[in-house]
Amino acid sequence: MDYRVLLYYKYTTIDDPDTFATEHLAFCKEHNLKGRILVSTEGINGTLSGTKEDTDQYIEHMHADERFKDMTFKIDEAEGHAFKKMHVRPRKEIVALGLEDDVDPRVTTGKYYSPSEFKAALEDDDTVILDARNDYEFDLGHFRGAIRPDITRFRDLPDWIRENKEKLDGKNIVTYCTGGIRCEKFSGWLVKEGFENVGQLHGGIATYGKDPETKGEYWDGKMYVFDERISVDVNHVDKTVIGKEHFDGTPCERYINCANPECNKQILVSEENEAKYLGACSYDCAKHERNRYVAKHHISDEEWNRRLENFKDVPEHIHA
Repeated sequence: MDYRVLLYYKYTTIDDPDTFATEHLAFCKEHNLKGRILVSTEGINGTLSGTKEDTDQYIEHMHADERFKDMTFKIDEAEGHAFKKMHVRPRKEIVALGLEDDVDPRVTTGKYYSPSEFKAALEDDDTVILDARNDYEFDLGHFRGAIRPDITRFRDLPDWIRENKEKLDGKNIVTYCTGGIRCEKFSGWLVKEGFENVGQLHGGIATYGKDPETKGEYWDGKMYVFDERISVDVNHVDKTVIGKEHFDGTPCERYINCANPECNKQILVSEENEAKYLGACSYDCAKHERNRYVAKHHISDEEWNRRLENFKDVPEHIHA
């Protein structure tokens, strides 16, 4: 495979994010790179794809800058580009957590756990493992025994933590996310909130899965990624499938976006059921006048109505 996907971030001062973004975009396009990069006064957060030669030049270019000389790149092999376009955007912050008070991880953050230390924490009954990702990411894959906070938006996490404070007090708390950037701030927030023994998986799931000692052990399912690959393997010891098909509950790791452009919800669905239910998550979305699956496959009105009848056999919460 001649292509690679890079995942990286760095909390560091960028005085003029707008100018940096403009110049950085030009460099990326000049080297045929595609992906998404966010820059702000607090640093950079990016993921991009390109050939080995082009990504090597990008890494060399970044490490030549004093601000990024020690930045770690997580690298995956790929069959081709994992993105359609190249975007470099200035933002207020490089990861939007929605916490009440912003946290500077260069000042306050949790203890860094190496993959082997994190594996030991997974085996420790006195340690609570908190997943700091979105619900749909957790549903596709997560660490065995990890807690999924009962929330749909990350900004609701502080309230959940406070409501469950008694369960967390006196425990070691270790949090994890895809590449580590979210946990830098979240673990810092936990420290500011008064929790004493707070840690984070250094480098995130992406690093844990590539570690030669842990080999991704204790991870169930796949890791969701924000590019055209959708998901990647983590556990190289005893792989399991935990994702459940949206309509029939069978094991599934295939994500699609709901065909209703006004919904766009991500659901796990088999190819057979995608066709059967018109690429939609519900009856209302399937009958939507702008259904993308119907348009893409040139489905006639007669066939459209016939497939809508399939929703008679699904649970009520899917029918609505």
